[in-house]
Amino acid sequence: MAAHQEKKPPEERKRKSTPNDTGTSQAQWGRAWEVDWFSLASILFLLMFAPLIVYYFVMSCDQYQCSLVDPLLDLLMGKKHLSDIWDKTPTLTYRAASIYTLWVAFQVVLYVFIPDFCHKFLPGYVGGVQEGAVTPAGAVNKYEVNGLQAWIITHVLWFANAYYFHFFSPTIIFDNWIPLLWCANILGYAVSTFAMIKSYFFPTNAKDCKFTGNFFYDYMMGIEFNPRIGKWFDFKLFFNGRPGIVAWTLINLSYAAEQQERYGQVTNSMILVNVLQGIYVLDFFWNEAWYLKTIDICHDHFGWYLGWGDCVWLPYLYTLQGLYLVYHPVQLGTANAIGILMLGLIGYYIFRTTNHQKDLFRRTNGNCKIWGKKPEYIECSYMSVDGTKYYSKLLTSGFWGWARHFNYTGDLMGSLAYCLACGFEHILPYFYIVYMTILLTHRCIRDEHRCFSKYGKDWKRYTAAVPYRLIPGIF
Repeated sequence: MAAHQEKKPPEERKRKSTPNDTGTSQAQWGRAWEVDWFSLASILFLLMFAPLIVYYFVMSCDQYQCSLVDPLLDLLMGKKHLSDIWDKTPTLTYRAASIYTLWVAFQVVLYVFIPDFCHKFLPGYVGGVQEGAVTPAGAVNKYEVNGLQAWIITHVLWFANAYYFHFFSPTIIFDNWIPLLWCANILGYAVSTFAMIKSYFFPTNAKDCKFTGNFFYDYMMGIEFNPRIGKWFDFKLFFNGRPGIVAWTLINLSYAAEQQERYGQVTNSMILVNVLQGIYVLDFFWNEAWYLKTIDICHDHFGWYLGWGDCVWLPYLYTLQGLYLVYHPVQLGTANAIGILMLGLIGYYIFRTTNHQKDLFRRTNGNCKIWGKKPEYIECSYMSVDGTKYYSKLLTSGFWGWARHFNYTGDLMGSLAYCLACGFEHILPYFYIVYMTILLTHRCIRDEHRCFSKYGKDWKRYTAAVPYRLIPGIF
């Protein structure tokens, strides 16, 4: 449910294996084959309560000025019934359905029908047709990387409307926020259900499907590895990046416009949230080709976790800071604003530099310098289901020598900065840092379980060389 990702191991080479080759079976690569009771319980909990959690957060701002405690107190003390809260909740409207349908259709057009041209004139940007990583079945998919282009076109049209055409109000997203939530849920469940049906009857690559036999696990975590329609519409790349992340900055801009309309000004805290989260979004699209080598694309199958998560969870809960600031405008002191900005920028620097170091190492096959020195690494091997043996080099220099997921450390610093911009009056905006800490810690453990299954004893050599996960000397 998140765009925050860990890069796959760098440089991969291969040779055909022989019967005497040893290595971890590629059958362990990707999501699990078997479902334990804890995983099943967690999945059932998320399927039942994740939509309610999103609704609760949005409703608390709409009806309780962003207090997470007051709705519960009203219910426990008998001041209100669930029906009272539900009756005050805006319903699905034709206007919201039209807005959402046009939005998704527009992003589909930008994704499928307009080849990338940004890479032709932006130095350093990698766009156009790019190859993804090798799938568990040994396939290599091609992608049209044009997310930055889609973001630019969308935002140029947004500002053109706001300052010239005036076809709709810049507050249109905020004005229809809860009705749009119902639209997002419909799409999230529809695409997740379609992906599951597709995996049974017309999978893109049958060898890249995993069936556990547990309906709930398969529905949530997905069966198909890379479900596609036609040559270019890839479910994972589209729903991970578009429409949710393109909308992220538009949502924040709509919040800023609402704040301007309500109070006659946009506070520096709102500007900070827009700037810091905008940097993260632009970074995502600038490095979309790099994203093809992350966990979401390289390991996760496409199910409810990604389908619903990217349609609902990401746009609604990753933008809570801006929503909160609409109801509780915060004007930070100069020193506090500068401190929060520096925390966010330093976190971004660590996040980007750490990922750049690994990307540089991968692209040059280790023939580069990191912090002025020849990089150190551990060479590992693994096997695909077709019997091909692959080799990977795991970097142990630079930030990757400090911790195995130090890019996540920078990510968490940026996440904390978003929250601090909102002050300390309510706990709602701090949900994000709590959630990201749990998510990234769990992702560390999940990724390392995969890597151990994939590399075996070679992974043990790597963890011995880099003993800490996130915080050097602590964890």
